[in-house]
Amino acid sequence: MLPWKRVLRPLAALLLTAAAVTAPAATAQAAGAPSSGWNDYSCKPSAAHPRPVVLVHGTLGNSVDNWLGLAPYLKVRGYCVFSLDYGQLEGVPFFHGLGPVEKSAGQLKDFVDKVLAATGAAETDVVGHSQGGMMPRYYLRFLGGAAKVNALVGIAPSNHGTTLNGFTNLLPYFPGAGDLLAKNTPALADQVAGSDFLDRLNAGGDTVPGVRYTVIATKYDQVVTPWRSQYLSGPDVRNVLLQDLCPADLSEHVAIGLFDRIAFHEVANALDPARARPTTCASAFD
Repeated sequence: MLPWKRVLRPLAALLLTAAAVTAPAATAQAAGAPSSGWNDYSCKPSAAHPRPVVLVHGTLGNSVDNWLGLAPYLKVRGYCVFSLDYGQLEGVPFFHGLGPVEKSAGQLKDFVDKVLAATGAAETDVVGHSQGGMMPRYYLRFLGGAAKVNALVGIAPSNHGTTLNGFTNLLPYFPGAGDLLAKNTPALADQVAGSDFLDRLNAGGDTVPGVRYTVIATKYDQVVTPWRSQYLSGPDVRNVLLQDLCPADLSEHVAIGLFDRIAFHEVANALDPARARPTTCASAFD
């Protein structure tokens, strides 16, 4: 007999993810564009924050809804902030990050070049949620991104894939399910722990020279599991567990990226380590 509770739990997590990214969609789409000042190509980085920040949404996200919390948070602190849409599938509006991760990394490459040309900066910092924290590593390793990125901050990133609490282990019991997943939603197949894509990405080590890496994880993550698989190994890596900063923080995979100001505070520390301040529960009110 199949362990139905184990099957239904990660499916519910996926539905929660979809609901969370859709909830603000009506407001964002009605506004037509972010009203908080990000994606302003006339923005010039300051001496205090000399690198523009590129935000990379997660699977089923988009350039607006995923960043209604973090983009204004960084913008009001003096950063030039930009976000892109990637991984679009034909006929699927708003829900992006579903195309092949390798192709999405090429879209990120083009976007970073556009941001650097507009701002005049030599490098950027990249902050991504979920797939958006993992996919830029392909850009860094294989598409020349290491020369253009100073720091990569991953919020609940799928760096070594996910088992979805063991759900993906059941795929072999359903003939053709894996092929169907790869054909219709390639990014989901790419993020299954042990996928060919992840084997290529992580072969030879998790990092590349010249880039600072930060991973911010929550032990309550129900989408990228086990949560420790999000961590990276290598030089210039800092792995952070949200509950080590604030034990009372109950954020799961969606909340840590959408509205958790404790996580946002740690993002700001990662972007400007010289001015970093301790992140605590009180950072939620900072």
